[in-house]
Amino acid sequence: MKRSALSLSRVAGRFSSGARMLPSFLIAGGQRCGTTSLYRALAQHPLLLKPVLHKGVHYFDVGYGHGLSWYQGHFPLRVGAALATHRYGAPAQAFESSPYYLFHPLAGERIAAELPGVKLIVLVRDPVERARSAHAHELARGFETESNFEYAIELEARRLAGAEKMLRESPLSVHHSHRHHAYLARGRYADQLDRLEPLIGRDRILVLDSHRFFGEPETVYDRVLEFLEVPHLGYPAFERHNGRPGPRRVSRELAQVLRDHFEAYDARLTPWLGGEPSWRR
Repeated sequence: MKRSALSLSRVAGRFSSGARMLPSFLIAGGQRCGTTSLYRALAQHPLLLKPVLHKGVHYFDVGYGHGLSWYQGHFPLRVGAALATHRYGAPAQAFESSPYYLFHPLAGERIAAELPGVKLIVLVRDPVERARSAHAHELARGFETESNFEYAIELEARRLAGAEKMLRESPLSVHHSHRHHAYLARGRYADQLDRLEPLIGRDRILVLDSHRFFGEPETVYDRVLEFLEVPHLGYPAFERHNGRPGPRRVSRELAQVLRDHFEAYDARLTPWLGGEPSWRR
């Protein structure tokens, strides 16, 4: 019943897509870095309008073959946005959150082409903790079959071999391991940001330390509103969503190996964050 209702909503959205908004900004990732918590906090602002059906539309990564009218059909009607704009005296903005956008090799190019002027928000987290959390998350969802985190890490290079080449050569294809088993690769945030910068522009990309967001949510929220040029209308309820701990036991030796692996990538985040990442202090 719920699936039928969603299908009907999508059809209705597509037919009325010309009367709907396109997003002014995207929460582009990273995965397991607090994107859902930020999304829900921002969605409480009356001028920030979330998709009609669900948080992540995943158009620019795995849904690009549906076309722009399909994508636009997921967002609120312009008439509703006009009412909010009139009431609060500032433009309403639509947005969505799809954390695979940051990592997918074609998403940045597609975003730049379809949404000129769009802004991106990227959250980054201790990449070792992110990897552990991602493994637990994929295991719980059935997308990972290897329960041993250390062995899953060992398998990663083999699983992802040739993935980016395949995705570029077959742009509408999906690579299961690239999406679900990139435990270390997704934590090399600087590489992904370097790919986005010439496409989007550094001034339209805001990179946030998710540890700071959870520790000082008001400060980070203020920074986001300033970046989006949206008036402050009070603070939302800040809650942590989709928290999932990593494996209970990771050897000290493995943790150190991973920290060493990420050290150079973390150092390259400093200009984006305006300081050293919190997990390196």
